[in-house]
Amino acid sequence: MSFVHFSRTGIDGKIAEIVLDRPEARNAFHTEMAKELLEICRQIAKSDARVVLLSSSNSKAFCSGADLKERNQLKEDEWRTQHTLFEEMFDQLADLKQPTIAVVDGYALAGGFELVLNCDFIVAAKTATFGLPEVTRGIMPGGGGSRLLSKRIGLHVAKEWLCTGCFVTAESANRAGLLNRLTRSENLQQQALELAESIAANAPLAVQSCKASANELYGMPTLEARKQELIHYNVCIDTEDRIEGVKAFVEKRDPRFVGK
Repeated sequence: MSFVHFSRTGIDGKIAEIVLDRPEARNAFHTEMAKELLEICRQIAKSDARVVLLSSSNSKAFCSGADLKERNQLKEDEWRTQHTLFEEMFDQLADLKQPTIAVVDGYALAGGFELVLNCDFIVAAKTATFGLPEVTRGIMPGGGGSRLLSKRIGLHVAKEWLCTGCFVTAESANRAGLLNRLTRSENLQQQALELAESIAANAPLAVQSCKASANELYGMPTLEARKQELIHYNVCIDTEDRIEGVKAFVEKRDPRFVGK
């Protein structure tokens, strides 16, 4: 039985779509589900996909985090081994060269919210709920929550969410600056696809360089960041897509980017 589904969509199949599908457990990820998501992300990393969508088959829950029923059966060394797998899953998603879009409806809690935070963009329905309730269970986020949340909403607000373990409505999350798009549930997939297609239409190497540069330069000292930014810029110069982009502009037509 598969708990994560993978397909290609959009024009020429340039958009990779990952769908979490364990609705009876609100998409809580156990060991097998984490292995599946990790392997799919590895496949996408080697593919020509230009954008990645991460969504759920169930509008009631994007993902409720790690399966605590399974974890309750684990010995301490087994817990640590499993968490190493979870770390690899989160990191593989975050390290994809392609921009990633979390498409969120229902609950995105604990590790489920961390899956969202490890994506580049967040498109959410007004019925979505976010939260990092780990402190109410005697632990703390272990998949990037305390590291990534403050980059989105500011340190003081992030600390409040982390230390209270509160649940946050989509409207409140949007006001805090967490989201890229907020929409009605019935328009969620359309909004996510429109964002994905607007990215996929651009030169993929240039887009990937933008993602890598923004991630790497965030918080870097100015002088060092200036030098490093030019390294990413120069990656784009010696490409067929750069030549095509300029030529298409001069000829007043849409560019035909090939990722070379």
